[in-house]
Amino acid sequence: MDLKNNSEEMEWRARVFDSLSLPALILKPNRVIVSANENFLKKYGIGKEQILGRTCHDFFYQSKDTCPYENCPLPEVLDKNRGHSILRRVTTPTGEEKWEDRVFSPILDDRGEVRYIIESIRDVTEVKALEKELSGIREFTSKLIQSSTSGIVAADRQGKILIMNKAAEELTGYCMRQSGKALTVLDLYPEGMAREIMKRLRSEDFGGVGKLLSTRVNFINARGEEIPIELTAAIIYEGGEEVATMGIFNDLRPKLADEERMTHMLARVAHSEKMASLGQLAAGVAHEINNPLTGILLYANMLMESMDTDPAKKQELKNIIEDAQRCAEIVKNLLTYSRQTDKQTEVIHINSLLDYSLNLIRDQRLFIQIDVVKELSDEMMLVQVDKNQMSQVIINLVINAVDAMNRQGTLTFRTYRDKQAQKVYLEVADTGCGIALENLSRIFDPFFTTKEPGKGTGLGLSTVYGIIKENDGNISVKETGSKGTTFLVELPSFQLQQDSENEAASDLLM
Repeated sequence: MDLKNNSEEMEWRARVFDSLSLPALILKPNRVIVSANENFLKKYGIGKEQILGRTCHDFFYQSKDTCPYENCPLPEVLDKNRGHSILRRVTTPTGEEKWEDRVFSPILDDRGEVRYIIESIRDVTEVKALEKELSGIREFTSKLIQSSTSGIVAADRQGKILIMNKAAEELTGYCMRQSGKALTVLDLYPEGMAREIMKRLRSEDFGGVGKLLSTRVNFINARGEEIPIELTAAIIYEGGEEVATMGIFNDLRPKLADEERMTHMLARVAHSEKMASLGQLAAGVAHEINNPLTGILLYANMLMESMDTDPAKKQELKNIIEDAQRCAEIVKNLLTYSRQTDKQTEVIHINSLLDYSLNLIRDQRLFIQIDVVKELSDEMMLVQVDKNQMSQVIINLVINAVDAMNRQGTLTFRTYRDKQAQKVYLEVADTGCGIALENLSRIFDPFFTTKEPGKGTGLGLSTVYGIIKENDGNISVKETGSKGTTFLVELPSFQLQQDSENEAASDLLM
């Protein structure tokens, strides 16, 4: 009866072994094959007589002595009496590459020692192919994220940053690989802004739930500086649950700088157009006034010559003549401003032009309590201008500076050039009260003045502006404040032919 039961048990075990879905072998501890199931025989297209009694390394690797793989798991199975697996790449007789997951499971005897080992073989070639494909996709996605010129940041539900590409690291100053602490989105935004962004993401009003269309916010970089950015963001869902967030952003500083330059340029164009229109109007008014004004002066002088010695009447005539002459001076300024006077240019050194202009100031008493400082470059700085017109420019700037300082302070003249830009510069700096910000955009407008009535016509700086534009230059307020004002006059540099050739040769040698 016992023999019959043992026989049935052995038969039952053999059937169980054959019914395994994976190809399998039964090995002795010395690696000798004692059995192979049907799936194994079918996989390799052999009969049991071709495998029984052979060692596993003889069958699989045609090695008579030892297993060619140093990391064979069989010794560990024998040593630790527990299962072990290994992934191996094999090449079939047809040259096809396969991947196999081999699992070694010990069969223990009554004393707990390994009596047999079951080696099962699972073909994981398709799995490895999918892993390789997914790895390629992950690598491509990583490269795509890292190569983006836009900053990309992704964070988990707790706000811990999981992904930060190079563009984001450069903008924020943080480095994910070197950061000593877990970086969170709270580190990137001003206080309360991260929560406000999440509030918008969960709202339907900013692009739909889970999306945030392009919006302008500020980042806080590693140095604590606020950086304006353009942000788009989204919530990442899994099974309807929020699992992460991501944001894509761009630095707005270059764009804002371009907009500021464009605004400044448009303002200059509008100002030039306004000045041109006012110049035409001023020219027409000046010509209309000039004829009757000439008659008033002529007849007033004739009347003065023929009048008796009545001092009261003579004084009245003098007042008429002085006021008429003042009007004539205004007309002259109007014609200069409107560029209706003849321009005669000559080549002159900017330093010589400055000295010439200062010597023309009749009332030298203006400088009694003023320290005049000259910081003049020794470089060759020639300009081709109308000397008389430019002298009027310098005199006007000096008189304005003296008035701003209430006739006491320091008046500084600086000259220099930009060789590459072919520009010559003259700065006139005072230590006066400065120009109010609300007046800064109007100082070159005709008839605009902050002086008391009767003390200024408002044509000084507008005339200066017109003359400099006529001489292909530019004038601007370099700086102004409670410590004074600096006007910057910019003129094109006149290049002698020999100098130009020398500079060209020098550039070639470099």
